[in-house]
Amino acid sequence: MKYRHLRNATALLTYGEHRLLVDPMLADAGALPGFKFGAGRRPNPLVPLPADAPAWLDAATGVLVTHEHPDHLDGAALRWIRARGLPVWCSHVDAASLRRKGLDVREVHGGALGLDVEVIPARHGRGWLAWLMGPVSGYYLAHPDEPSVYLTSDAVLADAVFEAIDRLRPDVVVAPAGAADMGVGRILFSVDELVALVRRAPGRVVLNHLEALDHCPTTRAGLRERLRAEGLLARVDVPEDGEELHLARTDDRPRPRPRVGPGPRPGLQKWLTAHLAAT
Repeated sequence: MKYRHLRNATALLTYGEHRLLVDPMLADAGALPGFKFGAGRRPNPLVPLPADAPAWLDAATGVLVTHEHPDHLDGAALRWIRARGLPVWCSHVDAASLRRKGLDVREVHGGALGLDVEVIPARHGRGWLAWLMGPVSGYYLAHPDEPSVYLTSDAVLADAVFEAIDRLRPDVVVAPAGAADMGVGRILFSVDELVALVRRAPGRVVLNHLEALDHCPTTRAGLRERLRAEGLLARVDVPEDGEELHLARTDDRPRPRPRVGPGPRPGLQKWLTAHLAAT
């Protein structure tokens, strides 16, 4: 498995025969509005894509989308995907909305991508804020020759995250570490929650969603220092933009079987957030 981190949550995941572009935000630096309300609001993204990004993007054979927020699927990415006609893998809750945007949509459920897969819903905040942020899907992927991987997507620490880790025992967990707060409440793992997540994970943890958006205050340096103080840094990767990680399966033990099924269905919450998403 290769994980090429591009920026924020955007990565090229080489997994078996697939090269999946995960959660593409392809806008030029400063092309999107600020996400933070009040002091500190700045145009997003804060940084450009790496200089070699076009070559890495051209290698993609498909796209994997966890939710429709513009820092995970923006207008530039929609245009890029349409121009190349790439298949877009997503959860059932996002499928109809993405089809309306002219994408070749394939749903992630049992047997999708020729892999063992599971859709794991995430809470993108707490209380009323989580409802307004809309539905988000994490994914578990397992290939016989690759490490199993759990992409939590945008989430806060909730029982469902720990349940998935304990039940599926993923070799790699990929989680957002920016501690995003738009000024009305936190919508991603806090640093304390990340420490708890790393302690619970059975294998390596890759942390992304850093230093690219105005509402994500956590820095790579600060995060590494905290993990070092907790004695956890050796189990964690905090990739720089453009960095590629090589992760191998370390044993041949049988894996737990993921749950099958399409996952949540779209409803009023999805209707609202789809109208606020990129077009």
